[in-house]
Amino acid sequence: MSARVDSLVLLGRDAPLWLAASVLQAAAGVAITAIELPSLLHVSDVYATLPGIEALHTRLRLDEAGLLRATGGAFSLGQNFRDMLGGHGYFLNAYGAYGTQIEGNDFFPYWVKARALGLDVALEQFSLTAAAARQGRVMIPDEASEIYGRADYGYHLPAIAYAAGLKSVAARIGVTMRTANHIAIERGDGGNITALVADGDRVPADLFVDATGSDAALIGKTLGVGQQSWRAHFPADLVFAARAQPFTPIPTYAELRAWPPGWAALYPTQAATHVIHAFSSALTEPEAALDQLGATTGLALGDAVLRPSEPGRREQPWAHNCVAIGSAACALDPIHNLDLHAVQLGLVTLLTYFPAGQDAEPSRNEYNRLMRSSFERLRDYQAAFYMLAPYPGAFWDGGRAAPPPPELAHIVATFRARSEVPPMEDDSIPTDNWRALLIGLGLAPESYPPRIDATAPDVVKAQFRAMLGFVKDAVLRQPTHAQALGTADG
Repeated sequence: MSARVDSLVLLGRDAPLWLAASVLQAAAGVAITAIELPSLLHVSDVYATLPGIEALHTRLRLDEAGLLRATGGAFSLGQNFRDMLGGHGYFLNAYGAYGTQIEGNDFFPYWVKARALGLDVALEQFSLTAAAARQGRVMIPDEASEIYGRADYGYHLPAIAYAAGLKSVAARIGVTMRTANHIAIERGDGGNITALVADGDRVPADLFVDATGSDAALIGKTLGVGQQSWRAHFPADLVFAARAQPFTPIPTYAELRAWPPGWAALYPTQAATHVIHAFSSALTEPEAALDQLGATTGLALGDAVLRPSEPGRREQPWAHNCVAIGSAACALDPIHNLDLHAVQLGLVTLLTYFPAGQDAEPSRNEYNRLMRSSFERLRDYQAAFYMLAPYPGAFWDGGRAAPPPPELAHIVATFRARSEVPPMEDDSIPTDNWRALLIGLGLAPESYPPRIDATAPDVVKAQFRAMLGFVKDAVLRQPTHAQALGTADG
């Protein structure tokens, strides 16, 4: 492609299109045209965002209260994993830090050592966000909590309303908008796209962004761009999305329930409880899965839609002058609901390596390297759930029997041996969340870094008591979920 980019065309739909168009319009300084394809969203669809989405919302001057009011969304402080099969209880993988430093050392190995010596206090009790979530409160960071450790939150956003809100932002900041039902692609001799023909109208550009989701309407039709399947690591190949009545009060976390055919995730919002159910078609018929889902959740489900799940990534998410973001570049497993996070990773990386008056090949090569690595780290985090899940049944047996990616095997082995999560390049999942997941799934570290033995036991005990006291007092000062949403009476 040419070194200079003066115009950019995005093809896509729904939140990935409008988030990408708005962010690029606000930051890239080039002419942006967004071509919208018919929506594939269903009323049951929901986005669960990680805390990092706030950076993009701030860039777009999205008001949090207005966003939640317009979408009917809710706050989320993490994911509660609940065993519906008996024997393994539950754990909450909360956003934010667990514990605070002791004598300049990381808190976690002290907790590992204390647990081996008989401490009967769960890891989550040292987390401000986990403690707040258990009490139906929203942990609003302040100066004191920042000293203790990170306190973060994400959102549960009904997908149709969120996409509509982002489209309004795109219109407000000057994105040129078109709609189309049929797209043809014009290419030059070197393989670059020269223009898209949208319902007969030719739309040229220097750079094209594919935000079409699993259709991969541009990158999937680019010569030489292959797809690497991750099917071997993930046992679920079908996913139901459905809706039920909202909870009262609305929980401040998602809940993932493990049961024999697979798992069901509940995402509370103001207007509904959105339910995602992943299972294996080799083990369960879809009709039976939906019936069992309603019986197991105890919810009256409606608006159900069935979709396939085919995890994998593009070998080159940026090929020639076409950049794929989100599911067009990488289809993730539905566990943890990370699709919007993948869109954000692509946008941040594209802005970092956006062509600006130089040969585009170095930018393209670095983008591809970083996105491959970033997607693989998300794959590892998702595959860890299936690799270590302690639940009985054929579905879970299949997950445990799947060969783990080599990087994940290394992470698990290192954590088991030394209670450390080895730093992996381009991992966007915080170490605290890795630890909470691995501990929650029953992976018990066998040792800890010996340097913490230099801290006197009485000092550790006093620090633990101080932490638990601080967490209790800080949480009691936080607003309830209804107060934070502005829906509380009075």
